[in-house]
Amino acid sequence: MSIDFDSIKHAHFIGIGGIGISAIARMMLLGGKEVSGSDVSRSVITDELEKLGAHIVIGHQEKNINEDIDMVIYTTAVPEDNSEFIQARMLKIQTYTYPQILGALSQKYRTIAVSGTHGKTTTTAMLAKIFIDANRDPTVIVGSLLKEHHSNFIAGKGSDLIIEACEYRRSFLSLNPHILIITNIDSDHLDYYKDLEDIQGAFHELAGKVLEDGYIVCNPNDPTVAPVIGDVKARIIDYTTVKNNFSLTVLGRHNIANAQAALSVAITANITMDIAVRALEAFKGTWRRCEYKGKMTTGALLYDDYAHHPTEIRATLQGLRERFPKNELIVVFQPHLFSRTKLFLKEFAKSFKEADEVIVVPIYAAREQNDTSINSEMLASEIKKVGTDACMMEDAVVNDYLLSNTDIDTVVVIMGAGDIYEIGEKLIEGIMR
Repeated sequence: MSIDFDSIKHAHFIGIGGIGISAIARMMLLGGKEVSGSDVSRSVITDELEKLGAHIVIGHQEKNINEDIDMVIYTTAVPEDNSEFIQARMLKIQTYTYPQILGALSQKYRTIAVSGTHGKTTTTAMLAKIFIDANRDPTVIVGSLLKEHHSNFIAGKGSDLIIEACEYRRSFLSLNPHILIITNIDSDHLDYYKDLEDIQGAFHELAGKVLEDGYIVCNPNDPTVAPVIGDVKARIIDYTTVKNNFSLTVLGRHNIANAQAALSVAITANITMDIAVRALEAFKGTWRRCEYKGKMTTGALLYDDYAHHPTEIRATLQGLRERFPKNELIVVFQPHLFSRTKLFLKEFAKSFKEADEVIVVPIYAAREQNDTSINSEMLASEIKKVGTDACMMEDAVVNDYLLSNTDIDTVVVIMGAGDIYEIGEKLIEGIMR
């Protein structure tokens, strides 16, 4: 799909606060376009966009769409009966999904796509750091905020597009990668996919889009990845063969694997190992990926993490336990989606084994309707069954509890993909970093 971005004067975004779609809004703003948008609530993302000049309305309303708008871009989570979407169609305004926009951008660059159920955000950010430090001047779209740039979008003048490739609703199939990273494949998004085999089918289709002169960077011996790459035309690079004799600031063994994948791409791009390793060792992570926020007034160390799948939770807590073997580890967890909580209930319970205490707040529904057959009390009960102290607690009382029950020997992790980070933001108001 070809899109004439130069002809666009005013772009409107439905769901502008999404971490992915907001990167395109930033791109439009930096390109001198008028940008408007709507979302269901305010966030750090919408606040930053407003500072850049975007006009944002809270709530989706028909009146937000008018004939002065040249293009409407919407997230795949927007339903067909969304009032703004209907109005845009009625006014015959160009409408594109976020993945369609990424696909159009992908055609203009040598695209390096980072896919995988877990680790793609951090790996994308690591790659961005390497290519920037090597003076390759890449364009970058990542599903978090890069710490050094405080942005999820970097407008480069080089030929490379480094992009996070999301598997949800097969969004990544819009891309045309020259280099594809597959960090791993796991069962997730089962509100859309039928099962793991269905997920592997999507990854197989993406891998098949990489041409003979391209590369697929993965662990070909991973039993969930092997079926995906069996008949591809592209050259396979096994990232596990890259020496891991480097020292990372970011925590966890999983990040060593992410770094190995990033180094493998650097090698194919003829970036020297010295530059690539120095970049990785200086890499300080991204927003909400085991991000150190500071010390609470009680002296406790506070971290914030986006983990919302059992595998991610396990990896994050293992990393923290390795760094803080003797500290009390308290996790405040917000389950993301009723369907995910229900499907992985027992897996979630086991994933917290490195924690000393887990506080489970109400489930973040996101795009789903309330499901009374599952709740946070059930998850807390399952966690207790496997031997970890746990309770359900309303968001409003979490801060007071933590301020009364932590000290200098405590590490607190605010964890989840919803709005749980707001608890952490309140905890660090006025504290020493």
